[in-house]
Amino acid sequence: MAALAWLLIPLVAAVGAGLWGSWANRTRRARSDGPELDGYARFRAAMEKSHTVP
Repeated sequence: MAALAWLLIPLVAAVGAGLWGSWANRTRRARSDGPELDGYARFRAAMEKSHTVP
């Protein structure tokens, strides 16, 4: 009976990993990349301002 318990542990872990993987990979509502791209544009503008050529 103890051997059966040791065989069930990986089986339960595999089922749990499959459920978590399907939940983590679910399709979500579409989001735009607007805020991320706006932040990157501000970062680039700041870097260009701080780099002055004499």
